[in-house]
Amino acid sequence: MHVLSPLRPAALCLAAALLALMPAAFSPAAAQAAECGAQALGVSRTIAIDGSEGLALGLQTYPRTLALADHEVVLTFDDGPAHGATERVLDALKEECARATFFLVGARAAEAPALIRRIVAEGHNAGHHSYSHPARTLRLMSEDAAQADIEKGFHAVDAAAGFPAGAPSPHFPFFRFPGFADTPELVRWLGERNVTVFGADLWASDWQEMTPRAELELVMSRLQAAGKGVILFHDPRPSTAAMMPDFLRELKARGFRLVHIVPGEGPTPIVHAKPGWTSATEGIIAKTLGPKGLRSEPQEEGRGVKSR
Repeated sequence: MHVLSPLRPAALCLAAALLALMPAAFSPAAAQAAECGAQALGVSRTIAIDGSEGLALGLQTYPRTLALADHEVVLTFDDGPAHGATERVLDALKEECARATFFLVGARAAEAPALIRRIVAEGHNAGHHSYSHPARTLRLMSEDAAQADIEKGFHAVDAAAGFPAGAPSPHFPFFRFPGFADTPELVRWLGERNVTVFGADLWASDWQEMTPRAELELVMSRLQAAGKGVILFHDPRPSTAAMMPDFLRELKARGFRLVHIVPGEGPTPIVHAKPGWTSATEGIIAKTLGPKGLRSEPQEEGRGVKSR
């Protein structure tokens, strides 16, 4: 039997350095990417979002969005987790080595911590979508009540993901308003918490009843027209879960590239809306909530962005 001689100090330092690199080099995400191969959609690049900039992004609601190149898309999902449908979405993403951001409802996260941990373990990013997803929307609640609901959601998702009580919260500094019904005060408050607010650039309209095929055709037609953007889906929707494998393959076939968003240091790459921009969501909210749902101040070009 050959007995290895003791490592010299220099060798020990090298071994320690290699061990320090192993978690990144041999992470589940890296191993999964290696398994998928060139035929998979994969992730073309990652964008770091700096919460300290107090950004509110997504052209359907805000006059600025991420600076994406032509044929670049960001996948986001709302309202989960939901047993059955969310697993199917995660399975489809895993098959294509794709990454997405899940804006989670705190009450649902508390009931399904294993799903939250799977989302994080498989390389996806988590975000927040309030604790209760109130039917009245956060806009029609008092500011104190709305903040309490958001804060409770932060803690519920953090706890479900396995972060200990007392740790800085939120661990995942992304937020999307239920129904896009924000208020200037809540947007400012989230910015002061270093939380980035996300709308979307286009959506699948999967809150409507439709077949998976109809949803695929609708979202691809909108994406082809826009050329790029942050897309909104809802992972609890059966049509979305059933459509997702075909959608990811279609992205690849049509030359679209996937961008993953994560918290990080800025500057965050953003672009401003073209002259004449208006909020698409405000018109929908006004029809849904009536006069009480009208925003108390306009979305001006610079609002929500801290000075750099």
